[in-house]
Amino acid sequence: MSTPFLSIIVPVYNVESYLADCLDSILAQTFTDFEVLLVDDGSTDNSPSLCDQYAAKDGRIRCFHKENGGHMSARQEGFKQARGVYVSFVDSDDWIDPAMYEQMCSAAEEYDADVICCNYTAVTPQKRIDRRDVCAPGFYDRRRLEEQIFPIMLFSGSFFHFGVSPSLCNKLFRRTLFEKHLFRVPLSLRLGEDGLAVYPCLLEASSAFFFSESFYSYRSNTSSLTHTMNRGRLAENRLLFDSYDRLIDTHACPCMERQLFYYYAYQCLLTFPAIFRAEQGFHKAFLAECSYPPIRRAFHAVKIGDICGLHNKAYALCIRHRLYLLFRLLLK
Repeated sequence: MSTPFLSIIVPVYNVESYLADCLDSILAQTFTDFEVLLVDDGSTDNSPSLCDQYAAKDGRIRCFHKENGGHMSARQEGFKQARGVYVSFVDSDDWIDPAMYEQMCSAAEEYDADVICCNYTAVTPQKRIDRRDVCAPGFYDRRRLEEQIFPIMLFSGSFFHFGVSPSLCNKLFRRTLFEKHLFRVPLSLRLGEDGLAVYPCLLEASSAFFFSESFYSYRSNTSSLTHTMNRGRLAENRLLFDSYDRLIDTHACPCMERQLFYYYAYQCLLTFPAIFRAEQGFHKAFLAECSYPPIRRAFHAVKIGDICGLHNKAYALCIRHRLYLLFRLLLK
């Protein structure tokens, strides 16, 4: 069996309304040297049957069914089955431009790059929003990565805007490089997990290529985030921050320490107000989170003036100085 140039991994869970659009966009690619690995993560709708139907009509598609284990477990299972020189991920409710893989695989071949990135478009029922990396398009060898990408990769300097998107889905990775990074990501994380694979991989990469074009369309569901805002999200924050501290060596790459502090502050400002507004009797929990070492270090390191919005600045001061009563007042 010949080795495909590209393995496209598609985790599937209860997306029967969108799955055909996603798979049709993959099969419409002008580039054809790929395999598609559909990983049904214990779906309870008609998604498993749709996966089997697509696998039956196109020999490039292989389908796997497993018990539900979450999005990252499905990605990891697909990776175990992948044979391509490069791997890519497409979420099963999204879709891609017909020229995406022809353009990105051509760049991978021409430049022998470890990572290839494009921009993406967030699509809501009301509008389309282009999400663009801060860095200039083109090829980056190791020296240029260290000088121009790493210092702004996770925090561009504008609160809060990534220098390089943490998404797995708008990138190609050399499979042999990416393997260890994907399997270090905790399976229980539901928000922020992509970056735990993307950023350590980029820090190890010898080269990368960045496109200015948006080839990937992401179906944005603005309500889904609020459904996860409960006290369990506090534990997820801790796991996310501890994982970054474990996976990124700030001694080897000192410029990452400041970026991580700003990222931790951003995640807390994103989650704390929603969590604590909905919960009662959270005084001890608030103080405990403010004292948690990665959070404490972050809010003492960030400049309050860098934070956008008066309420966010006030929240940040409350977290830095553990001002429970003022934080509660602001929430009202």
